[in-house]
Formats: sequence, structure tokens, C-alpha cells
Amino acid sequence: MKSVVPPLLRPRSSDEYAPLPPRAADRRAAATASATIAVAARRLRMSERDHALDRRGTAATLRAIDDAHGGGFFAVPERAVYEVDAAEDAFRGDAPVIDVQTHLVDPRRWVGPGAAALEGFLRMADPERWAGPVDPRLIDGAAWAALVFGASETAIALLTSTPGPASGNVLTNTQIAAARDVVERYAGTGRVLTHTIVHPNYGAAELDAMPGWRAELGPAGWKCYTLYGPATKASPTGGWFLDDDEIGFPFLERVRALGPRVVAAHKGLGGPVPDQSLAAASPRDIGPAAAAFPDIDFVVYHSGYERDPDGAEGAYDHAHATRGVDRLVKSVEDARIGADGNVYAELGSTWFLILRRPEEAAHVLGKLLRALGPDRIVWGTDSTWYGSPQPLIDAFRAFRIPERMQAAFGYPALTPEITERILGANAQALYGVSDETRAEAGAARDRAWVANASAALAGAIEQAV
Repeated sequence: MKSVVPPLLRPRSSDEYAPLPPRAADRRAAATASATIAVAARRLRMSERDHALDRRGTAATLRAIDDAHGGGFFAVPERAVYEVDAAEDAFRGDAPVIDVQTHLVDPRRWVGPGAAALEGFLRMADPERWAGPVDPRLIDGAAWAALVFGASETAIALLTSTPGPASGNVLTNTQIAAARDVVERYAGTGRVLTHTIVHPNYGAAELDAMPGWRAELGPAGWKCYTLYGPATKASPTGGWFLDDDEIGFPFLERVRALGPRVVAAHKGLGGPVPDQSLAAASPRDIGPAAAAFPDIDFVVYHSGYERDPDGAEGAYDHAHATRGVDRLVKSVEDARIGADGNVYAELGSTWFLILRRPEEAAHVLGKLLRALGPDRIVWGTDSTWYGSPQPLIDAFRAFRIPERMQAAFGYPALTPEITERILGANAQALYGVSDETRAEAGAARDRAWVANASAALAGAIEQAV
């Protein structure tokens, strides 16, 4: 009988990367996890699949990854593989989770190049789930509510979207706001925050639309994709930069004038190998833009991370900071944006990609903690692309930067208290969520509203322009 592959060990990628070839440690982790799950399932008289999909399977998987990489990365006791209470204790947090990167699609808009690009990503990212054509109803509003809220402990989620004109995107700005309004009607105010997507390189029309969007859609922040779009004077090979006079600064001036003064920029995950056409995915402009606009908060989606087929991120070296998170660290360092400044690193897809390479994960998180401080890293998952975010939450709660790496590289400890701040408190402060709203969202453990809201979500998204 074929062994069950635990969800956290499936061959995965991002929308820009094919899965990396497995290394010896990856094969050891997969073999150990599958064997452990098989033994536990027999002992507990349950199917291997059911065990792999619950928290005990997550515990088995994380212990296998930890063992394959020398230990000290995931603090999960062996009892958690067999006992529900032990698994709950291992992954329990003490504050509500705020996820600042979630997604859904409108199935009616599943046509054209935007849908084709997203389908290619989904089938590449999770080939076991998407063996055939993607059914967009599995990532629509109802699926989003069920996976993000119903199947995880996420209390507050920010809904965002992919780049592209409204005529060809899988979700429009108006539909993002409509989804938020439905959840508020069924689950209470403050459960969903939203982005409005802006393409400043499209010309004056986009900037001129921002006052109306601000008034009508009430976004919590503005989202931009600097790597998306035609060539400009500042970026002759395509895209644009936040610190250029032609596009970036006029956009930021408009944000400053209108509010909210939060700009989320996709940085990193630009391509499988260095590619000039994706140069604008580099976070090299974050530091200069943040220094020029100290009254705007910059949220660096994906933290500038690049999955490198030829290696993994290591310790920071200012003289050779030419890839991945190092580019972000160098940018803020050169601009003298220190810890507790106006730059935030976001972990959506990044944590998903590095958790199975825990030494790399320790370097990435260690560098971000040292450069930006524990209050300037925010939690995101990119769900629903990866299904329920709960295994990602559990894995993050269990993760530690080993003492040997703290000593060798000067990284701070990733304590449970810091982890909980990253999972919620930092985003709460960034987006101005009140203590009362966050507490009420966390206390609402009854997920009955998810089923009740499903039909309403579909209808609202369909009716929105």
C-alpha cells in the first residue's frame, strides 16, 4: 500500500517556482514521518490519512523534519503523535491569530490570462490536490470562509488579490469589500480587513480612482505589485519601483494624502533564477521609500524571499547581499530604518516554503528579527492557495531558532511570546485593530456562521462589479 505523504511534506512550490528536487534530509524526513504515522494510525485504529491530516500528524511530521536536520528546530513532544490532548498542548497559543494574506476567486471570472496563470500556479504548487483542471469553486468565497475561519483558529483575516486589470482579474477590489461586508454581517465587525489593489504604472487613471476607492471600499491598506506591468524609465525591463520619481513617489504621495497610510508591496518570489524581467520584485527600494515617507508603513509581502534552486539562505553578509531576504535587510540597513521602524516583513508563502528546511528558516527569521525587531514581522499564509492554514500556524508555534545558531550568528531567540506577537499582536497594531475587536474575534469559537454565510458570500461576490 502506498505510504501517506503528510501535507507539510508534499512537493510544493510557489506560483513562480517548480518544486525543488528533494535532498537527502527531505527524503529522510518524509520516510520517518510516513512510518511514524503508519504506526500511530494502527495503534489508534484510524486510517493513515486521517492521522496525517490532524494535529497528531502535524506533530509526527515536524518531529521527523527536526530529526532529519539535526534537532532543536521544532519543540514537539513524542506524546503529541499519539494523544490529542498532547498535540493540542504542543500547538496551543494564548492570543487570537491575525492572517494578513488570504485569497479567494470569483468562479465566474475564471477565464483569461489571469485565471490561466493562477491555475498554473495551483497545479504546480500542489500537484496532488490539483491533478486535473482546477475547479474554482474549491477556492471561492465559501471555501475561503470554510478553510480560513472554519478549519483554522484564524480570528481576523485580511483579504487581498492578485495583480491585473479589473476586466481580467479573478477578484476585483469591489468584490474584496463585498466579501468583508458579508462576513461582518454574519460574524461581527472587524473579522475581515481588506486591501485595495493599485497599479500606479497604469497611468493617472489608477491614482485618480484612489479617492473613490478610499471612500467606497474602506480598505485597511493599499496593495501593489511592483514586478507587474510594462517597462518604465526606472525599470526598463518591466515593472516599477517604490522609490522612483516617475511612478513610486507620486503613488506614495497619494497614499499619504488619502490614507490609510499602509502600503503592502509584493517583494521576492520573482522567478526560479535571477531574471532581468523580474528585477522589480527586488526589495531594494523598500529602505529608500520608507526613509522618504516615514509616516507610511510598508508591509513587505514575502519578506523579499526567493527560493533558490542552487542553495538556501544563510547568514547575512552586507557585502554580498544580492538575493532573498538579504536584499531587504541591506535596503533597510542602508536607509537606517532600524528595529521598530516603518517597515514590516510578511511571511505568506515564505514560511510555507522554508518550514521544511528549518536551518534556512532559522536564518530567515533570525535575520528579520535582528534587522526589524520582533514587533515588525507579521503573519500571513496565502490561504486558500494551500488549504487550511492551521498546519502552518501549528508549525510556526512549535518553531525555535536553536541555541547553536543564536550563538554562531547573533540571532535572538524566537520565544513563544515573540511567536504570538508575530501571529497577531503586530498586525493588530499595524492595522489599528482594537483590543476589544481582537478579543471578540478570538472568543467566537462557534463557526456556524461559516456555513450560513456561504450562500451570501457567493451572491455578494457575484453582484459586486
